[in-house]
Formats: sequence, structure tokens, C-alpha cells
Amino acid sequence: MIEAKKNSLLIVDDENSNLKVLSHILGSEYTIYTAKNGADAIERAKEYKPDLILLDILMPEMDGYQTLSTIKKTEEIKKIPVIFITGLDSDEDEEKGLSLDAVDYITKPFSPIVVKLRVRNQIQIVTQMRTIERLSLIDQLTNLPNRRSFDDRLLMEWKQAIREQTPISVLMMDLDKFKKINDDYGHQQGDLVLQTSAVILSRAVKRPADFVARWGGEEFVVLLPNTPLEGALDIAEVIRAKVESSLIQGNNGVELSVTISIGVNSIIPSRMDTIDAFISRADKGLYAAKDAGRNRVIYSP
Repeated sequence: MIEAKKNSLLIVDDENSNLKVLSHILGSEYTIYTAKNGADAIERAKEYKPDLILLDILMPEMDGYQTLSTIKKTEEIKKIPVIFITGLDSDEDEEKGLSLDAVDYITKPFSPIVVKLRVRNQIQIVTQMRTIERLSLIDQLTNLPNRRSFDDRLLMEWKQAIREQTPISVLMMDLDKFKKINDDYGHQQGDLVLQTSAVILSRAVKRPADFVARWGGEEFVVLLPNTPLEGALDIAEVIRAKVESSLIQGNNGVELSVTISIGVNSIIPSRMDTIDAFISRADKGLYAAKDAGRNRVIYSP
């Protein structure tokens, strides 16, 4: 039986005794990382990406307030929630911590029950937020990334292509005569066609960096980082052929075949180029493929 991966905590305190006590209280439920000062905490947070940070306020050189302020300004770790560990109990201290976006306080001396409950509450919130975020990026019918997810990925890959001056390609795809399938066989059968097509597309691209998403309706999109035009055209033709040759088993013994039209664009982008124009030219190729009789691949320069 495979055990579920533990959530992880970074405990930051300049006192060894506090690190030992908290590690003992929490070690059975979580993977524990430790740091003894603010600078090390920031570096270890970047390295390990813990789910939650427990941060002492009173530390030499860089106190907890300064450390938290730096964390919130550091892109790759700014979303990690922080609970302050403190012996301070004035309203002013709590107000200052909350104003810096600390999510909670754990006071010294430690109560094991209180420590566990406060940490567990925050981990539950983290888990819920991740679930919401994941669902917001996934198309529920096909289980592919959705358009929002594609836009995020495209922006990241576009910037990298500009920095490194590498080619980036995109395939805009549309299932041919999909409305007729819905009209003739019903929406349940149409959903099955979309789901099966999503599987075919996912299997047709081989590299981890290649990104397949549902654009909307019966449209799909494939992002191909570090791929020149020739490679993009080859992949598009593989997809077209696989879709055409697949028989989709439907309800009541129905067997359906479907074809797909694909528009291709490829570019080594500069800062003068825009993502909108990049996508628009692939869209132009898609419409040209439809107009030319469907079930074909067209590059639009």
C-alpha cells in the first residue's frame, strides 16, 4: 500500500530547544525542515517549498517581522502561509503580525494540542485552496487543462522563448461537423467524442513540455515549446491521422468516426511580437483548413 505524501513544515527558531519541542510535537504527521535564522529560512523555503512556515518573532539580526516581510516580497514563496511563534502577547504585536499577513499565532510555552490544532487548521486551508485552484484550471468534461490554464502556460513559455530566442509553435484544432454529431446522436454521445478526442490528443504528444488543453466547445489547442515549424507540422499531421483513424464506441452499439482541422503557427518571438497575433495566425490557419474541405493541416504565415 502506497502511503500518502506528508505535508511539510518549515520551523524557524534560533533556540534549539524550541526546534526540538515543535519537531517532536509535529514530526509524526508532517515532514519537518528547520532553520535557525531569517536568512536561512528564506533559502530553505525556496529550496523545499513547505506547505506552512512556523516562524519565531524574536531572532537576532533578522527578526520574524523582517523575515515575513521578505517572504511576502519573494515571488516563489510569497504564497506560503506563516504562523508566528511568539512569547509576545500584546495586541500591538498581534496586530503587527497580522498586518504583514501572518495567518495565526502559536504562543510559548507550547501546548501540544493547541500547536497541532492550529497547524492542522492551516494545512486544511492550504489543501482546500489547492483543490479549488486545481479545479479552476481543469476542464471537467475532458480532464484536460482549460483555457485559463493554457493562457498561464503560454505566457510563461512565451517569455522563455523571447529570453532564449527559441521557436515556439501552436496548433489550433476543431473537430469537424461536431454539431451534427450532437444533433444526430445527442449531447451524451457528443461528450464521449470530446472525451475520446482529448485522450487521442494527449497520447499524440510525447514531450513533457508539450501542453494540450481544451480551448472551448469542440476546439482544442496544443502548445509546443522549443519546436520549429517543421516539427509542429509533423505533430499536427500525426494528430490529424490518429483522430481520423479512431473509431469511437458509443451507446447502443453506435460507432462514430470524426475528423479534425488544424491551424499551425510557429515563431521565434521578439519583444515586438504579441501573443494575440501568434494565436490569431494559428486561428487563421484553422479557418483556412475548414474552408479547404476540413480534415487537414494548414500553416498560416
